[in-house]
Amino acid sequence: MIQLTQLGGKNFWINPHLIEYIEATPDTTLTMTSGKHVIVREGVEAVVDAIVAYRRKLGLFGNEE
Repeated sequence: MIQLTQLGGKNFWINPHLIEYIEATPDTTLTMTSGKHVIVREGVEAVVDAIVAYRRKLGLFGNEE
């Protein structure tokens, strides 16, 4: 799980394996595999960095940079 921030400032945890794609419209919007949209304060790069760090921690895709 990765920690992100809602627009209202509340922190929450989300399973990055369920993110289908990420858009900057201009807010960062995560579209989940369920079709649900989640808008977060973090920029696209910060979300991607958090996902890569999470996967490294799990030992998946050791070649991700």
